[in-house]
Amino acid sequence: MANEKEKRIKELNRMQYEVTQNNGTEPPFQNEFWDHKEEGIYVDIISGKPLFSSLDKFDAHCGWPSFTKPLEDKEVAEKVDTSHGMVRTEVRSKTADSHLGHVFPDGPGPNGLRYCINSAALKFIRKDDLEKEGYEDLKHLFD
Repeated sequence: MANEKEKRIKELNRMQYEVTQNNGTEPPFQNEFWDHKEEGIYVDIISGKPLFSSLDKFDAHCGWPSFTKPLEDKEVAEKVDTSHGMVRTEVRSKTADSHLGHVFPDGPGPNGLRYCINSAALKFIRKDDLEKEGYEDLKHLFD
């Protein structure tokens, strides 16, 4: 995985690298998925591991894609972030150790969480392309 990870990191554009490797944040309302409504899954741009589903996406009016929960807790790590004079909970991809965004306790779902994620850390796989892209085990989510 290390060589594959290094290869994928080299393929990132400037914003993707800044977000995933330097804990950056892309501009609100000026990113690929903030208002994306198509059905499918969002995967880690580096590892390809499934992270979030369009079924759990909602408009938080914050300018970034927001989700009520990850697809699988085992692929998302949370850690305390005290940067910028705030105490927040950072969200990272476990497999690639990429910065994804932050989680806040103001979401609409039953757990009350809002995973506020940078589009630059994600790749979208359309529902109709799940099998072709190797995610056939997740097709059942959209039945």
